[in-house]
Amino acid sequence: MSPFPPATLRRHYEQAAADKAAGAKFYELLRDYNQQDALVLGYKAASEAIRARDASMLDKMTYVQQAAHTFEQAVSQDPTNAEVRFLRFSVESNLPAFLGLSKHVEEDKEFLLKAALRHPQSGLDEEAFHTVRGFLVGRGHVSEAEARQLALVGE
Repeated sequence: MSPFPPATLRRHYEQAAADKAAGAKFYELLRDYNQQDALVLGYKAASEAIRARDASMLDKMTYVQQAAHTFEQAVSQDPTNAEVRFLRFSVESNLPAFLGLSKHVEEDKEFLLKAALRHPQSGLDEEAFHTVRGFLVGRGHVSEAEARQLALVGE
């Protein structure tokens, strides 16, 4: 059993995405995590990416590279974990292309679309499914036809 329940990690991530102080708190919460739970590692990587967003220009690249490395660990631990893939996708799809660190965006988008269309056999709980579907549709990552298909899933 993880010391970090998924629902708690999700709350921290949502708050950290919107608020610099919450971002610092989220990073501190997971900074020293060194176990091998793929989902917790995924959230640790997300906290490192958020830390990069709020860091000085000199430190931004260090945190982004740290996040990329932690995402690699998380995905290699559990390559079929849709929530881990979503976290990587949500970070990489927001990185500037010139950094060259968004190499999994298309792969993760396809993975997430297929997983979401299989819901409830997606490997995502209800809350995570709604978050993934909302992100894919709301941010324009899927076509109108795919958005319509997703709207029919789980309702």
